[in-house]
Amino acid sequence: MAPIVPTAPAAGKSGGRVMKSRAYVTFLAGDGDYVKGVVGLAKGLRKVGSAYRLVVAVLPDVPEAHRRILATQGCVVREIEPVYPPENHIRFAMAYYFEEYSKMIYLDADIQDFLNMFFEKIYKPIPLVYNLVLAMLWRHPENVELDNVKVVHYCAAGSKPWRYTGKEANMDREDIKTLVAKWLDIYNDDSLDYVAAENAVLQETACSLSPIVTVVTETSNNSYIPTPSAA
Repeated sequence: MAPIVPTAPAAGKSGGRVMKSRAYVTFLAGDGDYVKGVVGLAKGLRKVGSAYRLVVAVLPDVPEAHRRILATQGCVVREIEPVYPPENHIRFAMAYYFEEYSKMIYLDADIQDFLNMFFEKIYKPIPLVYNLVLAMLWRHPENVELDNVKVVHYCAAGSKPWRYTGKEANMDREDIKTLVAKWLDIYNDDSLDYVAAENAVLQETACSLSPIVTVVTETSNNSYIPTPSAA
């Protein structure tokens, strides 16, 4: 199936040089409900005013209906072929398919994990504020400043917001309920849908131009526009 690809924004300039486009990248396979996670991710990025598009690398088994859902949310849908790697193959190698981007950040639909054991002596961990694994809330609560968290990884059993029941271990905590509720608020916010967001920008632009349009309209009713005196 051919992917549906919205038109990507033009590349910008930085420091006097032309830069390639940049993007967030996530991955989707199969016909399950993870498409809801990707939609939530897209709307969450839109809520915080991300300047970059979300590219979704999909396997051939992702149904057309799910691809259309992603496209209507402004995602760039790119089909990739499955690769059956050795056990030590890095998962984000798919990023090499996207040569038009000079820099990318790979995000799982429920955020990412790290090869911190393999790179123990050389890696620089991302602060919890940018990758809060939910288990930290009950294992190391002293290290979590929940009010400052920017990115939440809903990776604990039973924590996926679109499947949440609160019945699994640790899922009845108030902080978990708060985070799930925040995700659902974003997911269910129609104003964050791609078309709605684009229309809001157009409406704001129209409002900012309306005084100019009014002046031009009023002036056009005259037979001529007087020139200021040179005296």
